[in-house]
Amino acid sequence: QLQLVESGGGLVKSGGSLRLSCAAPGFTSNYYAIGWFRQAPGKEREGVSCTSSGGTTNYADSVKGRFTISRDNVKNTVYLQMNSLKPEDTGDYYCAAVFSLDELLCFSREYEYKYWGQGTQVTVSP
Repeated sequence: QLQLVESGGGLVKSGGSLRLSCAAPGFTSNYYAIGWFRQAPGKEREGVSCTSSGGTTNYADSVKGRFTISRDNVKNTVYLQMNSLKPEDTGDYYCAAVFSLDELLCFSREYEYKYWGQGTQVTVSP
């Protein structure tokens, strides 16, 4: 069973920044696509960003230009750098992983992922 542990959430003012981390202790392979999702209060979970096993990235339109996903395969950690945060970015953020040999493709839908972290809360005040 693959374990994912998110961290880095917190309370920040509008315009501020946070960096979320998704650690995978015990990873023995880099062939995993990783996605970040978020769920705002009262709303469905939505895809935010993803990275393929080869480092290809994709972003939701709502975060393009503000968020950056990156991965450190040595540390088995994926990061989500969030800049210019807005109140509408508030929510619980989850990382997810799925084994993938395709180094170019990452996934934006929940059902495409097999492993999930417990989430970290992000609150952006006006």
